[in-house]
Amino acid sequence: MTGNFTQYGIDIFFGKGLKRMTEIRRRRPYRNKSGGGKNGYLKSRGGQGEAVTYLGMSPQQLLTNGAGLLVCLWVGYKHASYMALIHDNNTWFSSIKEVEREISFRTESGLYYSYYKQMVQAPSISQGLHSLVYDNVTEHPDTINVLERMNVYQEVVLSVLYRILPIKTWMQPIFFYINSVFALHAMLVWALFLTAYFLSGSWLAGILTACFYTFNKLDTTRVEYIIPLRESFSLPFLWVQIAATTYYFRHNCSPQKERLSVFIIFTSTLCFSLCWQFNQFVLLLQAFALFGTWILDMVPPRKIQMLLVAQMTSLLVTCLLQFINKMILGSLVMSFIPAALLLIYLKGEEMKYCSIPSRIIKVIGYSLTVLVFMILLQRVVKLLLGIDADDHIYKFIMSKFNVGHARDFDALLYLCIDAFGFLQFDTFERLTNGVVFPLYVVTHLGMLIILFVAVLQNWSNHVHDTNVKDHSSAKKFHLLSSRPELAYHAVLAVFFGALGMSTLRMKYLWTPYMCILGSIGISDYKVWRTILSPFKTQGVIIQIVRHFMTLLTLTILLAIALPPLLKELEELKEFWDPDTVELMEWIKSNVPKGAAFTGSMQLLAGVKLCTGRPITNHPHYEDKHLRFKTKELYQIYGRRTPEDVHDILTKYKSSYIILEDSICLAPSKGCRTPDIVDIDNGIIPDHGKAEPGLVKSTVPRFCDEIRYESPAYTKYFKLVFSNRTFRVHKVL
Repeated sequence: MTGNFTQYGIDIFFGKGLKRMTEIRRRRPYRNKSGGGKNGYLKSRGGQGEAVTYLGMSPQQLLTNGAGLLVCLWVGYKHASYMALIHDNNTWFSSIKEVEREISFRTESGLYYSYYKQMVQAPSISQGLHSLVYDNVTEHPDTINVLERMNVYQEVVLSVLYRILPIKTWMQPIFFYINSVFALHAMLVWALFLTAYFLSGSWLAGILTACFYTFNKLDTTRVEYIIPLRESFSLPFLWVQIAATTYYFRHNCSPQKERLSVFIIFTSTLCFSLCWQFNQFVLLLQAFALFGTWILDMVPPRKIQMLLVAQMTSLLVTCLLQFINKMILGSLVMSFIPAALLLIYLKGEEMKYCSIPSRIIKVIGYSLTVLVFMILLQRVVKLLLGIDADDHIYKFIMSKFNVGHARDFDALLYLCIDAFGFLQFDTFERLTNGVVFPLYVVTHLGMLIILFVAVLQNWSNHVHDTNVKDHSSAKKFHLLSSRPELAYHAVLAVFFGALGMSTLRMKYLWTPYMCILGSIGISDYKVWRTILSPFKTQGVIIQIVRHFMTLLTLTILLAIALPPLLKELEELKEFWDPDTVELMEWIKSNVPKGAAFTGSMQLLAGVKLCTGRPITNHPHYEDKHLRFKTKELYQIYGRRTPEDVHDILTKYKSSYIILEDSICLAPSKGCRTPDIVDIDNGIIPDHGKAEPGLVKSTVPRFCDEIRYESPAYTKYFKLVFSNRTFRVHKVL
């Protein structure tokens, strides 16, 4: 009974009757000599007559797949339309002034959009590109190569498309930009739909996945309110890559389809890498998952090697397009992939035939070996190339887990941003209310348990294979060979889940996986075949049951989520920030075009976008020199004398400073900007406790004391603009 139960569990995802499936795959189709072959039709003999197929599918399959494709396109379009409508309802984007639209792109979003605006307004495409390669506005007084330092090729492509397409008379540049992003998210939903379809064989699973994703939008996407963020462009390409990988790993994928899949994987990985500076960390987790599926003997080594090469090639092309971006060359993934490829090449055959204890030792040993080799290779590369721009990332990770760097300025800046905190528990409550989380947990845990059992069984069968002469007969024991794509997703979802739980911003990698796995858990044929096997149910009944349960789940989801969605669509809001609008219009009217501004990183991105004036720092915080420069410029919020602040501002040729009372006078909770500056300067923050290494300062806080215009301050600074939120002082 125990043996039957184990076999039933394995059959949930990996099926029964593998021998029969193998025999079917070996059959050659009968080509009709009377002309059917000439027209591309194949006819196969059957007991009751002949079945006509076209492109390998029967008319019924063609009709079903065609309907599924149309539904796929429709749900993607509806999702994009819904996101666009929510965005307009929340800001009245279609009716507010242009400057208000631009201000609505907060923090780094405004910085990225400014390059699109810069390219659109340039006299020519070549002059626009030249202004990006030799940019002296973004980090005044320095000249930087924006294409090297930032991932803005998407802005370049969209600006070129806008210039060459005949749409200028009826569509403004900003609407072309945001509609392009929403269109990409239609593609993202298509990719989720297809992934669920490839895994379950039912396009109803694709519909359920799309609905899970849309109705749980608070935790699956944020494109409707932060459009220009890098992940808004990159994640659609990542899920296209995952969908193509799913198809590539299928056991019945023909050589032609394999080549097409690899091309799509390479292209989408390249686009993903070009669009997001955090590409290296996501691809590292994918490389870990690929290596894991190889070392556990879930996927053929040939396919693993091909995908690792595609990943590495994509990153190298990205590096070249970004004018030899050293951070890519010094990334962990660029050291892990060569280590993994070398190990697979040297030990691939050796892993096949050995005892289970020996296999376990090798799995542990090879995993440690490849990780150690990765770290050593990365350190050598970084030493040879002089790479230190990514040190802040490791400081942040160490500080997050209370290992050193507790008072580091850069680490504190990241730790005090909610998006880089741990995933909050209420996320799981919302996803549970949205139906998807319970289904995901049951499905993913079930997959992991079954994979564990199947891996041990495969290893045991490999030992048996050493005494079997007919290896084609022994191959039927490879339970994972029928659905290796599920094994890959089970492993990758673990890595994405760990990343999402450790960093709130990264949950948008994990929650789409919840939608996919939750839907296939309820829609998969082999799940229901196993559940209903004690009743000796026929295949037609199993199909009816699984489709009925999918539709029932979809009905429950709609009953729960649709009323709040419709109510949300009735809420009409308007973007309203008159103080910032007044500031931007004053700058455009009263400040010379060459005058540079210093202030908070978030605000300066908007200053560059709305006014085109040079700025001294910005929120794209990935360069070491910029981080040091920002730490110095942020002394305007510290306890420093006017002489010290004036020296720093003149050092960077800053003409004006913008002070914000929302920052300067914010309640002291240990995470406001003045507190971070104080701690980095070795000063006890306001209302803070005495700690070793921190001293009390008697110097007044610069941003507060300057408002009283005492002679010590008016000697160096002159107030030229103020409203309820901002004060602008000219540096004398």
